[in-house]
Amino acid sequence: MSPDHLSRPRPDYAGPFAHALTDPTRATPAILAGPNGKQAVRRYNVYRNNVTVSLTDALAAIYPAVQRITGVEFFRAMARFHTRETPPASPLLFDYGHDFPAFIARYEYARAMPFLADVARIERGWLDAYHAADAAPLAPGALAAVPPDRLADVTFAPHPAMRLVRSPYAATTIFAANRAGATAGTIDAGVPEEALITRPAFEVEVRHLPPGGAALVAALAAGRPLGEAAARALEAAPAFDVGAGIAALFEAGAFARLTWEDLP
Repeated sequence: MSPDHLSRPRPDYAGPFAHALTDPTRATPAILAGPNGKQAVRRYNVYRNNVTVSLTDALAAIYPAVQRITGVEFFRAMARFHTRETPPASPLLFDYGHDFPAFIARYEYARAMPFLADVARIERGWLDAYHAADAAPLAPGALAAVPPDRLADVTFAPHPAMRLVRSPYAATTIFAANRAGATAGTIDAGVPEEALITRPAFEVEVRHLPPGGAALVAALAAGRPLGEAAARALEAAPAFDVGAGIAALFEAGAFARLTWEDLP
């Protein structure tokens, strides 16, 4: 085999094969052939259907609360439209569907459920927290080692599993009611809620933050010092209890380490 032959680019067979898998309007790729050189239309269509079913099943496993809210038939129809629009970019099925909440937000037939996309964001955050890297959360007494005059300057590093979802709807309550499979009572979906997702030990937890809590978490996660983060929380909710809020974050395992020694 000559060096010239080795340097020539190979035909992209995978591209045409994969691109048509999630789009039933595309014809069977011309590169495929069955026995005796015949077209493999039926065989390819069977495989294409199996791929769609597998991706739909993966979304149902990732978003069980969303499916419970919408019903199985509605969910699977919505999922099929999503798979046609967004093919997987990873061979890992649990990694599929990161764009599904954004798709739900603009899905025409889900407009009657404006909270649904945020419920999906919480479910996605739950799975990402579950698969996040391990790290020891901060011990409850970690702040005791900081001199009182340096407390306002302390910065925190988020735990790898920590996620924050802020919603203008009661997405946390709706998620909890439908994820557990319990019979939900009356829920005022128009009440804004903010969810903190953590994995303090080996179980993922979703907590409903009080007003001001999300502002505190977001500022600390962005690397802002504690004094500034507390000010942002009080600006968002003047009645917010900063001490209780920080204690709750330690209890939830939201942060992995803090820094104050090297501050000027």
